[in-house]
Amino acid sequence: MSLRHLRSIEEVPADELLGLLELTDHMVEVCRRPVPKVPALRGRTVLSLFFEDSTRTRLSFETAAKRLSADTMTFAASSSSVNKGESLRDTVETLDAMGVDAMVVRHRSSGVPWQLSRWTDAAVVNAGDGWHEHPTQALLDAYTIRVEHPAARVAATEGRLPLASQGLLIHLALIPRMMWMALGVVVPSRCTAGRTGKLEVVDELT
Repeated sequence: MSLRHLRSIEEVPADELLGLLELTDHMVEVCRRPVPKVPALRGRTVLSLFFEDSTRTRLSFETAAKRLSADTMTFAASSSSVNKGESLRDTVETLDAMGVDAMVVRHRSSGVPWQLSRWTDAAVVNAGDGWHEHPTQALLDAYTIRVEHPAARVAATEGRLPLASQGLLIHLALIPRMMWMALGVVVPSRCTAGRTGKLEVVDELT
């Protein structure tokens, strides 16, 4: 793959997106083994850099890193020098000096993964920057669609795969990116207000 960072799903070429989804089939098989581990990241160090509390996302990344045989480090802002006024840049550069190969970052502010990629030589993976991007969640959603609805692969290539999502307006920004990623094209959106005060979004891939 030509991609160094995973900051936004829209930065990933369509053919590489499909390649990632196909690679996931292999990893699903690995996870079913008695010893679910492969040496793909042996000798590499993956840092979980979380500035927000998280359970599922942080543990999912740490589990994935260990199953790929990586060494892992965990940073928790609540017990770090951030509480004494250390800047984001100082924190990142200190951790980078420890020889980290990849940083998985979660932060409440949009754009932080792009800032990090200017301050470190490590690969940067966006585990959620506010309501802006969550590319790995988009990949998971797309993989679920492919597995649960096999016909989606054929329908998508023919440009006739209708998708619908429902959610609060404040979280709506994530939906078009998930829809785009499912096929690899930009998707127009149509929104209508429901009786519950939520918005219903219908995206048709054309």
